[in-house]
Amino acid sequence: MEESDNSLDEELSIRSSYDGTEALTEKEEGLVTDLAVKVAAAVAFGAFIDFQFGFDKAEAYFTGYILEQTLSVDNLFVFILLFDYFKVPEKGKDRVLSFGIYTAAVLRGILILLGSELVEKFEPILLLFAGILLYSAYEVLFKGDEEEEEDLNESAIVKFCKKFIDVSEDYDEDKFFTVENGIKVATPLLLVLATVELSDLIFAVDSIPAVFGVTKDPFIVYTSNMFAIIGLRSLFAVVSSAMAKLQYLEKAVGTVLGFVGLKMVADFGGFHIGNTQSLLVVFSIVGAGIGLSLIADDEPET
Repeated sequence: MEESDNSLDEELSIRSSYDGTEALTEKEEGLVTDLAVKVAAAVAFGAFIDFQFGFDKAEAYFTGYILEQTLSVDNLFVFILLFDYFKVPEKGKDRVLSFGIYTAAVLRGILILLGSELVEKFEPILLLFAGILLYSAYEVLFKGDEEEEEDLNESAIVKFCKKFIDVSEDYDEDKFFTVENGIKVATPLLLVLATVELSDLIFAVDSIPAVFGVTKDPFIVYTSNMFAIIGLRSLFAVVSSAMAKLQYLEKAVGTVLGFVGLKMVADFGGFHIGNTQSLLVVFSIVGAGIGLSLIADDEPET
């Protein structure tokens, strides 16, 4: 009888695990498909560049795209922290990310045009871009591990947005404005949107110079940025639950920033590192970060 009960418990456990997996798969199936479509679109556009402009341009595009996707991990970490800090409802997250993509397309376009003009007129500006990347790498790799909640409470971005945006106490589904006592007021979701937009603008200061380390062609810089940003919402939805387990991924991103900064200095000094070699280095660094994270996560706690 005891053996029969044990068998029944095992069967129920297996069924429970299977049903949970199925539920998770059904919930995320559309998101994974959406991400796959956007990645396929990015690859198709790269194939078009290869056909229209040649292999060198396509190689630069794919290098920039992969680099941007890698650096977007930093965005994802911050988005997760912000959404948790402000206790954003699920519908609100999707709307904030959607609006963020539209404004990022405009803002980054302006920054890329300005950066391209600067590089064309004064090429040593690339050394300043390299310095920004190296400083960012140092911040990621060697800064102290403070409590993230405290960081956000003291964040200059959050403080700035709170200073200029008065909001209602509660969310109103996924609306940016609501009516309280007959008066139209902003909801906390508008404050979240403003914070995300400013955060993305700051991230652009890293990511755009990084792509200029690959190519000075503004068309390639912009399109590789845009295809990476377009897939960011789907990428966030798919991987956000796993981000906490990838403890070494942020350090890997910092190492990539450092590598690109050093590559820009080397290129300026006449020592050229090809895009194919750069891609291999980026893949190796990110792969090592993910692998070490998975190994650390599997180790039993002592």
